[in-house]
Amino acid sequence: MAFATTNPATGEVEKTFDPHSSEEVDERLDRAVAGFEVMRRMGLDDRSRLMRSAADLLDAENPDVARVLTTEMGKTFSSAKAEVSKCALGLRWYAENAAALLADIRIDEHSYVRYDPLGPVLAVMPWNFPLWQVVRFAAPGLMAGNVGVLKHAANVPQTALYIEDLFRRAGYPEGAFTTLLIAADGVADVIADERIRAVTLTGSERAGMAVAEAAGRVLKKCVLELGGSDPFVVMPSADLERSASVAVTARVQNNGQSCIAAKRFIVHESVYEEWIDRFISKMAALRVGDPMDPATDVGPLVSDSQRKEIASQVDDARDKGATVACGGVAPDGPGSYYLPTVLLDVTTEMRVLQEEVFGPVATVERVSSIDDAIRVANRTQYGLGSSIWTNDEAERAQLVAGIDAGQVFVNTMVASSPDLPFGGIKRSGYGRELSDMGMKEFCNAKSVRAAPDGGSVPSGKTASE
Repeated sequence: MAFATTNPATGEVEKTFDPHSSEEVDERLDRAVAGFEVMRRMGLDDRSRLMRSAADLLDAENPDVARVLTTEMGKTFSSAKAEVSKCALGLRWYAENAAALLADIRIDEHSYVRYDPLGPVLAVMPWNFPLWQVVRFAAPGLMAGNVGVLKHAANVPQTALYIEDLFRRAGYPEGAFTTLLIAADGVADVIADERIRAVTLTGSERAGMAVAEAAGRVLKKCVLELGGSDPFVVMPSADLERSASVAVTARVQNNGQSCIAAKRFIVHESVYEEWIDRFISKMAALRVGDPMDPATDVGPLVSDSQRKEIASQVDDARDKGATVACGGVAPDGPGSYYLPTVLLDVTTEMRVLQEEVFGPVATVERVSSIDDAIRVANRTQYGLGSSIWTNDEAERAQLVAGIDAGQVFVNTMVASSPDLPFGGIKRSGYGRELSDMGMKEFCNAKSVRAAPDGGSVPSGKTASE
């Protein structure tokens, strides 16, 4: 198979790339092993210097890189530039904080715990945030002394190759970061290869189960960040205008193709009518069009097949009695566009409440109490993020404690950042990315203890370690 950049705004294939042969994959894995021997011995000061160099290159090349992201998966050019900037900030955050995050933990005079890198880590990454998803694994991994082996989504080959080239030009040793252009059915063989020490995946449930099964067969560490159907809860004390405005952004960010996008809006009955009027009018006013146009709010979905999937989910809800308050159709013309959509009168028999909806489609439900809101929020197989809107302290505490999710954001939309662990529960996966937790997922927590009569043991990483 060839790897192709197909512009979602036009449907045209712009570039194609040949896959790596089995011999090329073997050679690249050998380089990763050799690169690890260099990286594991490199001091933290040198790792930080290289990471800052990569961040500087990203900043300098931002518009060009952003244009590739927009061309490959359809996000608006403004959001693509923001993604590139976020990646540079993430690289710098780890460059500045890795020493503290990896510091040995002193237990007593004779004992401590140190964190050592594992080796080459395979990352199976998706197309929706094609740069940030990779950076949030690569930045902590490289700073810990690991090396990265990337199997990116087949529709973003230019981004995948750019990331390898970025780290090379930043001065990293050969093999520190390697991209494999291979098909999905070749991933299990790479996981099984003894040169790979662990694997991380961001993607669908089905992909997560396949990777977890392959990793389990060879007893390798696995971190999974899978789908989400995040609740957005609005209580009577909330700022209705601000919450409605943020709700729109939270739903249509990245053209609605985000695992942590708010998807199910749960509104208390006492403010339901006022809030829903604001929300519908703002969703209907969004401008859909060319993602390179600064005036565009929502660009195309990543592919025509993705648009068909969204349309089938909406049609299923409509057929089962849902009210389409706005949108609900694909506009005429080229490109994989779908209008921002609000669905009312939804029920649990509808696919939109049972599945992840990866497009600009929102469901809205009315609840009568905070207990009812928590029940509806948790009525899903997912548990990734959640957003709660209330200015009542008691309600905040109850919602934070009661919602089953890896993240709860109060009076703001869910977003990932390097300083907070990122991940979910239930069918949203397991393990964490980002923060110290994400870094230590792929480290060996090595306990060191000396006999009391043997004297104390030194601990504390140095810049040369």
